Amino acid sequence: MSNAAESRLRDHAYSSFTARLLAKDITPGQIISQRELVEMTGMPLGAIREMIPRLEADGLIQTVPKRGLQVLNVDLNLVRNAFQLRHMIEGEAIAAFCANAPEEDIARIAADHRSMQERARIGLTSEELGRAQMMDWAFHDHVVDAMGNRIVSDIHRVNAIKIRLICNSDTRMLPDLADSVLDEHLAIIDALLARDTPRAVAAMHAHVDSARRRALGM
Repeated sequence: MSNAAESRLRDHAYSSFTARLLAKDITPGQIISQRELVEMTGMPLGAIREMIPRLEADGLIQTVPKRGLQVLNVDLNLVRNAFQLRHMIEGEAIAAFCANAPEEDIARIAADHRSMQERARIGLTSEELGRAQMMDWAFHDHVVDAMGNRIVSDIHRVNAIKIRLICNSDTRMLPDLADSVLDEHLAIIDALLARDTPRAVAAMHAHVDSARRRALGM
């Protein structure tokens, strides 16, 4: 098998693992074997073995001698660290986005959010809630990716998995949260439209802090 094919299998195994993790088929703190991962992901054992060092490097699993692989456990230390990292990355990213993003890009994001907010105030269907959640995640990914820094984008995506695990009492956007989350996004977007970098950073930090409080049930 070529190196490119091995790399694709490894990436597919990684994506399958994280999808299972976020779907709660694999739970935080669970001890799991390589053979069980083969069965769960449908990937060959070789790809699973190749994937494990990446999962360990990303802090998503650790090897427990004579027991197997332990999935990342969700605790207060993870909450503090993951949200602190998010605070740092997304504060820097929104400052760069405010300074450099094209007007039409910001206008498109604003229009999409206002349209979704109008529907949220009437009442979102289950399908629309799914789209609202995707809009939420896509907004943050887009802002970070706009920095053009692959290292930061990769760190952000791994941290986003950890954030979703923390919030995995429910990774979906719930009806009672949709409007407030959209309001927080629009506070950021209004600052972007005004090209007011300090206000955009403050609004992003407030949004991240609000997400942390929600994750902790505060």
